[in-house]
Amino acid sequence: CRKHDSGTMCPSYMVTRDERHSTRGRSRILFEMLEGDPLERSWHDEAVKEALDLCLACKGCRGECPVNVDMATYKSEFLAHYFEHRRRPIRAYAFGLMYRWAGMASYAPRLVNFVTQTPGLRSLAKLAVTMAPERRIPQFARRTFRSWFRHRATSRLRLPEVMLWPDTWNNYFHPDTARSAVEVLKAAGFRVTIPSRRLCCGRPLYDYGMLPLAKKLLQRALHALRVEIRAGIPIVFLEPSCASVFKDEMPNLLPGHDEARRLRDQVFLLSDFLQQRCPEFAVPPLNTTALVHGHCHHKAILGFESESALLSKMGLQHTILDSGCCGMAGAFGFEQDHYEVSIACGERVLLPAVRAATPDTLIIADGFSCREQIAQTTNHRAIHIADALARALHHKENTI
Repeated sequence: CRKHDSGTMCPSYMVTRDERHSTRGRSRILFEMLEGDPLERSWHDEAVKEALDLCLACKGCRGECPVNVDMATYKSEFLAHYFEHRRRPIRAYAFGLMYRWAGMASYAPRLVNFVTQTPGLRSLAKLAVTMAPERRIPQFARRTFRSWFRHRATSRLRLPEVMLWPDTWNNYFHPDTARSAVEVLKAAGFRVTIPSRRLCCGRPLYDYGMLPLAKKLLQRALHALRVEIRAGIPIVFLEPSCASVFKDEMPNLLPGHDEARRLRDQVFLLSDFLQQRCPEFAVPPLNTTALVHGHCHHKAILGFESESALLSKMGLQHTILDSGCCGMAGAFGFEQDHYEVSIACGERVLLPAVRAATPDTLIIADGFSCREQIAQTTNHRAIHIADALARALHHKENTI
């Protein structure tokens, strides 16, 4: 990174201007750590932990650094060693194991929402998990996407199959977005299925160094999807950070695993799938304006070209913001210690641009955390590209 200003790719450096929080600074301190004996005291070095603390794991360095420094992976590895024989902070269990808590909450979502949305009770809930008091706890949907999918009417037509991945965020919090994706995929001529059992990519686990459990979740997914993997069925993801796990983290945790390699090649984001696998799909027009914020992992790992091309096919007059990380970065922006940095990251470009948008401008952001940052700091609500496509389909039906 000597020939590249590594600060320009790191959100925390851009708001703190502290060299320790640049890619270059963190790389240097990790190099110095490894010059000693990492099996002795280096993995427990407080200075290293402090330098990595403000890493948002956005993978901006992974996508922009000339030598592909992947600080998010280094952070996960360091934290895995650091907490190997000590207890993690409560937020690691509260946010890192969200797939478990969301599954439990789905049995009584109204009760959970009552606790997390009622003044007084919600303050106690945030205090218990060290969430920033300024943040809102997202509400659970009254019905999960998986529940809706099981009880929906199905077609008897013999169509090519595509599997939709019900990630934690779109299953428990935004099932309407997953339903939009089903509608779009059906309109493109596919029979949509979902995994027969509840699975999770384990994305939040990497942020807290909980790598053994993350590896176990990946192995569980490979076992549950072995038939679909061998059949070559494409699997469409809505959440970019979840898709990036199977594209990036899985090959690192399971090197040489044949089915892991095959699954990696069968994973698509919705825009990639529509562009690459069914380019003949006549995307209905939606003649309006849009501001588009790309999720960090989408841009760094998966590429944003298909998203932009699909929006152009829709006739959207869209502007892709050069906004970097939204600042929420998974659970980072919810944590009390990181709230100010999170807001400062968002205020660089994204949040002022959203506030300046007209009421009829669509705000498109595929990442759950990105949409939460926008919803909690502006008067706008962002939508997923699946929702935009579903709107276009409805507009077409209403004009026929």
